[in-house]
Amino acid sequence: MPNLYNQIQGRSLERLAALSDGIFAVAMTLLVLDLHIPTAAKVHSEGELFAALGALGPQWIAYGMSFLTLGIFWAGQQTQLNHIGEGTRDLTWIHLGFLFTITLMPLSTRLLAEFITYRGALGIYWLNIFAPGAMLYWSWAHATHANLIKADTPEEIRGSICRRVMVAQSLYAAGAALCVINTWVSIAAIVLVQLNYALAPRAWWRKH
Repeated sequence: MPNLYNQIQGRSLERLAALSDGIFAVAMTLLVLDLHIPTAAKVHSEGELFAALGALGPQWIAYGMSFLTLGIFWAGQQTQLNHIGEGTRDLTWIHLGFLFTITLMPLSTRLLAEFITYRGALGIYWLNIFAPGAMLYWSWAHATHANLIKADTPEEIRGSICRRVMVAQSLYAAGAALCVINTWVSIAAIVLVQLNYALAPRAWWRKH
């Protein structure tokens, strides 16, 4: 009986996608709720207002990075689910693990915003990018091994999804490593990687 239950558990990809949409929506909302505007008691002129808003720069930078990160991972997960024929118990739990890493994004974002010049904070933030990427790679590798990919999925797409994850994670790691120079240099590199994947030109898509 336990074996039979394990075989029938987690078959609905629609339910998994719906859960994912909800978690991503909550995580994105929590990001903006962590932004704190200047208090009226500390602002007495236009100049002080703009100075106070400028001081919030790290918060806005961390927010923008994380919103892009969540958008990229949401799109990546949906792409995989669109090419998988049916779910399994193992695949469902892999994606639940992926969603667990997504729920940590508001926390690592807040940490980075508060300690944006600290390599440790940036390292933790990078781990929160690496972990969901690793889970998505595991998901596609499992789906491929278990023959869950839709039969009409071209071979080039099967390979491109894995390559995209590997290339992206390599670029993120290289960007994070630049923190040995300066955390701002590292952040700039990570943002450039994110913009590349969010606004990738058509020529790049054909290659990957």
